[in-house]
Amino acid sequence: MNNELQSGSDHEWWRGAVIYQVYPRSFADSSGDGIGDLSGITAKLNYIASLDVDCFWLSPFFKSPMKDFGYDVSDYCSVDPMFGTIEDFERMMQRAKDLGLKVMIDQVFSHTSDQHPWFKESRSSEDNPKADWFVWAESKPDGSPPNNWLSIFGGSAWQWDTGRCQYYMHNFLSSQPDLNFHNQEVQSQILDVARFWLERGVQGFRLDTSNFYFHDKELRDNPPWGDTPRTDGTVPLNNPYARQRHIYDKTRPENLAFLKRLRALLDQYPDTTMVGEIASDDPFGTIAEYTSENNKLQMAYLFNLLTREFSAKHVRQTVENLEARIGDGWPCWSFSNHDVMRVMTRWGGDNPPEELAKVLIALLLSLRGSACIYQGEELGLTEAEIPFERLQDPYGIAFWPEFKGRDGCRTPMPWSAQEKFGGFSSVEPWLPFPEEHRKRAVDVQESSQSSVLSACRKFFAWRRQHPALRAGSIRFVDAPRDVLAFLREHPNEQVLAAFNLSEAPASLTHSLDVAPLEGHGFDGALSSHELRLPPYGAFFGAVKT
Repeated sequence: MNNELQSGSDHEWWRGAVIYQVYPRSFADSSGDGIGDLSGITAKLNYIASLDVDCFWLSPFFKSPMKDFGYDVSDYCSVDPMFGTIEDFERMMQRAKDLGLKVMIDQVFSHTSDQHPWFKESRSSEDNPKADWFVWAESKPDGSPPNNWLSIFGGSAWQWDTGRCQYYMHNFLSSQPDLNFHNQEVQSQILDVARFWLERGVQGFRLDTSNFYFHDKELRDNPPWGDTPRTDGTVPLNNPYARQRHIYDKTRPENLAFLKRLRALLDQYPDTTMVGEIASDDPFGTIAEYTSENNKLQMAYLFNLLTREFSAKHVRQTVENLEARIGDGWPCWSFSNHDVMRVMTRWGGDNPPEELAKVLIALLLSLRGSACIYQGEELGLTEAEIPFERLQDPYGIAFWPEFKGRDGCRTPMPWSAQEKFGGFSSVEPWLPFPEEHRKRAVDVQESSQSSVLSACRKFFAWRRQHPALRAGSIRFVDAPRDVLAFLREHPNEQVLAAFNLSEAPASLTHSLDVAPLEGHGFDGALSSHELRLPPYGAFFGAVKT
């Protein structure tokens, strides 16, 4: 890593870092059961290291009944046998260390599985030691739920329990009961879980639904959203969840105090970090609040660039809206992850050109903040079409066909074009292997200097040499409709970056004294004060001061 950025310390390695997300079920199967595992990940760490990323983030691998594919945890401190053993985890950690890769793991603190021993005890009676560890409430006199809160996955956020004759709260599946963070014992237990993994050497946590931990103690009804269009991108607009303002069921003020406790724990372990997932009615304000003052989250990401809306104007407005409010906080940007349609299909349509994948990666890594790359994004993978009878995602099954769920972005990683199932597994995978991904397999792209993978590796390595792109401020420059242009400014460097997000050539006139930078792999050209950008092209220039 660039020594100039480190100043003799690695404690802020996360600032401007590139984080590669691994979805374990779909990365590499070493055991021959059709499901990816930790040993498979370990075997592919050379590949991740070859991308020149700083860190990889591992989606849940904890013991789970897999109703929501690991985001329903039944034991926070053990590895699900599907993925291997704690010894497999330790071997993976050691190999990552040998390769200079940091490891970040998902933590699903807002809820557990209904198979977790804590919930089994909690639901057994109203007076057991864990009776108040989850969110329980009496019904209304007519037997209906306590209030109007909704589940993101459909229906009421309340599930009747015939044993306790009460309702329990679930923001997601009914098999994912919400923990009661108003209970100090719950907070302490969650901190113990975090400590368990920190002791095993992880350098960070990705906090699932990090603003969902607390609920309103009075259980007040959420108000309707109203007539103005919802723009936060949290859920599709055909989901009734979008029709409420979620001011009582999440993003409660008490959340900040717990995040401070969690940060104080991480500060005891040098060079660790947290990135929070923010699904909020006011995502810009929530990220600003959650990452400010260096005492809560180090960074957070929102859903505004994970929607179908795509234009230079939309990207600029999103970044500027966050910059206007974030203050001393730090963003983490992503265009794809395990919860949304792959960006190549979402923004590029049915037959997106490979050049789009290249320019989007360059844009993502040029914004002020850190960046998350989802496995296969570096290959330019498109969204897979999964037939209804092969769907696994309960979210997609519930809202089919208008919303087809998350399975299309979770299909097996294509390692080899010639091998059955793309080299992911020796047997039929848990999700079908998309035949259209063969031509974008790793082995195909590694043999081509013009591939998306080769372009990504080249750009990732080039970016490391430029402190302005990792740590500088950002200031946008007015540009034609399909062009996004901005200055990244650092005490030691100023860079002008321009991106053509259309299939037609574009140009940009400017008044800066700029010298083209080389080595990034893009062929935008400079003539006097005019930048000429080919379709899906980019330009990077050093601004003379």
